[in-house]
Amino acid sequence: MKLKNFLLVVLSVVGVYSTSAQSNLLNAKTPADIGKKTAAQMESDNDKPLPYGYVHDRDVLMGKTIWELVDIDERINFPLYYPVDTAFVGKDRRSLFAVLLKGIKDGKITEVYGDDYFNTKKTLKDMESVFKFRDTTAAGIDEFNTDIAAYKSGKKVLDKQFINETELDASDITGYKIKGYWYFDKRQSELKYRMLAICPMATEARDKAKGNTDAIELFWVYFPSIRDILHEAKSFNDRNSAMPISFDHLLNSRRFNGVIYKEENVYGDRQVDQYMKDNAQMQLLESERIKEKIRNFEQDMWNY
Repeated sequence: MKLKNFLLVVLSVVGVYSTSAQSNLLNAKTPADIGKKTAAQMESDNDKPLPYGYVHDRDVLMGKTIWELVDIDERINFPLYYPVDTAFVGKDRRSLFAVLLKGIKDGKITEVYGDDYFNTKKTLKDMESVFKFRDTTAAGIDEFNTDIAAYKSGKKVLDKQFINETELDASDITGYKIKGYWYFDKRQSELKYRMLAICPMATEARDKAKGNTDAIELFWVYFPSIRDILHEAKSFNDRNSAMPISFDHLLNSRRFNGVIYKEENVYGDRQVDQYMKDNAQMQLLESERIKEKIRNFEQDMWNY
């Protein structure tokens, strides 16, 4: 009986994801019909991300906050990066950065911060200079100097040909920083993971215009507050394009590879590279040591 109920749940999940693919693709008579859903499909697609269960503080036997760096150049992390150009795939597919940026611009994502401890909140206006940089060309400066008073008073405005605009896009993302919490739930006797925040890494628009490629933290987003938005956005499933995977499912199920670069510790949460300096191999080994320390706690709970 339990197996039967499990199969029903699996089939229902498969049905939800299959209706999220390109709807009406096989029945469309014109390209304009692709993506149009029937009333039954729209009703069945009215789903929400799987809610987190309530966890009482007394049920957490062990907890550890860690920070990971997700390198976008690794093949397993490609679904977070592509497509960088959405012109050829329509509106159904976006990179994770495009989804986050659109949510911020539309006002749907408001829990945006300047640090990973959620101390300083940021608005779109605060980050405009990070996403877009305008610079006057040499010819524009010469034109401005011909009538400085008129340009300063606003009587004259420089033409667009004298202005260079540099804007960040999905192709500029080099990786993501992720803050998460590993904990052992003694009620269910299981080691679990809860993602807390995510941060895209890229060169800001000003540095991009000057040819600087140093990546910085653009902004931190509190992850639980954006699950509905990530649930609606689908990433590409290389094994079966008829069953796309939502970004919420992809991140919660940890279908990515990340390297631990910091854990909460007595030294003010110092990073690994602060005490393993100038040695990338030792930093990777230290990252694995932290990971194994968390795993071993669960293994030790089953010793008799």
